[in-house]
Amino acid sequence: MASRSEILIVGGGVAGLALATRLGKSMGKPGKARITLIDKSFSHVWKPMLHCFASGTLSNENDKVNFISQASGHHFEFWPGEVASIDRENREVVLSPLLEADGTVILESRRMKYDTIVIAIGSCANDFGTPGVKEYCMSIDNLVEANAFNEKFRMELLRAFANNSELDIAIVGGGATGVQLAAELHKALEIVGPYNLHAFGKAPPKLHVTLLQSGARILPAFPESVSAAAQQELEHIGVTVRTNARVAGADDHGFTLKDGSYVPAKLRVWAAGVKAPEVTTAYGGLTINRTGQILVNQNLSSIDDEHIFALGDCSFIQDDPLPATAQVARQQAKHLARYLPAWIEHGQQGSGLYFP
Repeated sequence: MASRSEILIVGGGVAGLALATRLGKSMGKPGKARITLIDKSFSHVWKPMLHCFASGTLSNENDKVNFISQASGHHFEFWPGEVASIDRENREVVLSPLLEADGTVILESRRMKYDTIVIAIGSCANDFGTPGVKEYCMSIDNLVEANAFNEKFRMELLRAFANNSELDIAIVGGGATGVQLAAELHKALEIVGPYNLHAFGKAPPKLHVTLLQSGARILPAFPESVSAAAQQELEHIGVTVRTNARVAGADDHGFTLKDGSYVPAKLRVWAAGVKAPEVTTAYGGLTINRTGQILVNQNLSSIDDEHIFALGDCSFIQDDPLPATAQVARQQAKHLARYLPAWIEHGQQGSGLYFP
């Protein structure tokens, strides 16, 4: 090759980080390519643990993988940012400005060249177009959002404590994320309770958590016995579980349900549904399905552009769909790490990859 190939990996989740680490060894270390990982966070956290960071019950740095440290030790580069769009004609990505929490611009919008780009931005909750959700609800789809919720949760707890009032929280979505978050919030209150009694001589504020599930039972992907046991345990610790509760809209005070009832909530979390992040619509006109997933071939290349690959929850293999799980994402990263070097070095786009 006349020069090193530029490989961009967008998203430092379980798939993106695994791929960057493997390609760093096979292509970055020998100087065959420059591998750059792009993520809006500075750390990787296993997504099923985000509810712990959101509630504040887990904050040990050992539970995170620092992207800069990982890049330094595994022969790839890390660049903080969020890809706002892809210029396929010029093979460039456009990064959004990097902002501080107060909105101050740290880095202006930037453009980065690529020869090959791998999109691994995962998935997020699906609001199904429900009025008010975008404006008035929080989500915990990544570490940035989980930390933002935790900050809001702590401030509202302090406010409730100071005013001797109660704190109402409503979570929409009875899947694993919603169920775990509901339980973890009560655990967080148990942790601060003894401190409040010792320091201030009074108990923590009363916490009311309501879990809203549109279907007949929570954890619908699990056996009914597991769903029943989980609901029983949640109710035992004080969580109100409402099934067959379809949300019609949200405002800054709570949720309106389809049956006309209203659930008041100071904090509102949307954890229902799964879709690819909306930014996939700005990725150079790549073909996506109704949930925003990028349509790819068996070898994980976009059906529209052989220089663009997608894997994990944000991708959809047309001929052989796979479930959106961390296990599948990790497996795809492993296989793509084996496939890409040959494709890049020799232009050998194989007939496909097999994922057992």
